[in-house]
Amino acid sequence: METVIELVNVSKKFKNRTILQDINLKISKGQSIGIIGPNGSGKSVLFKLIAGFIKPDSGDVYIRGQKLGKDFDFPNDTGVLINNPGYIGLYSGLKNLKFLAEINNKIDENKVKDTLKLVGLDPDDKTRVSAYSLGMKKKLGIAQAIMEDQNIVILDEPFNALDIKSYKDAKNIIKQQKEKGHTILLTSHNQADIEELCDEKYIIIDNKLERLTKEIKEAYLQI
Repeated sequence: METVIELVNVSKKFKNRTILQDINLKISKGQSIGIIGPNGSGKSVLFKLIAGFIKPDSGDVYIRGQKLGKDFDFPNDTGVLINNPGYIGLYSGLKNLKFLAEINNKIDENKVKDTLKLVGLDPDDKTRVSAYSLGMKKKLGIAQAIMEDQNIVILDEPFNALDIKSYKDAKNIIKQQKEKGHTILLTSHNQADIEELCDEKYIIIDNKLERLTKEIKEAYLQI
């Protein structure tokens, strides 16, 4: 299988606090990878390193065989939802996504509208994003991460603040991305989401990334 993402001995500190230490990970094309861990364990930091938002203190990140920070700064054809994306608060959801779509100029307005509908947002809604609920902002973030049919999709807690229908819709969207052969990285506070949606599961424990084995589940998750 083609390796799409590879981390080699990656470590990251903030001030004097180690967040991640000697992380090694290989992700093949079309795999869905789930990562769990308590708040503050480094899940979002790991995703930011892969997305090129921050740089490791040591170690290397490779995307499609090219070194992040050397061959390029941000991986192309990658959709990212981490924390709260920065939108233009005075713009509607549609106008925000149209503005972002113009950067790569790969999709037209109809594709943006269709993606908004897919995540449960009305493309004709003129409401400013600054007035969006948390759930609406999360849907907009999911739409941004998939609207260009990106073949790497990084979703950090995509289900937070969603109502039951939107939660089910979001899971179905991720399954559709898997069926297309896209590579997916996912975090969720709900262990069942990771079990259902991901081919391989990991947990961050004491700054280390460990495969989620039966023994670790029993020791740390009491499953």
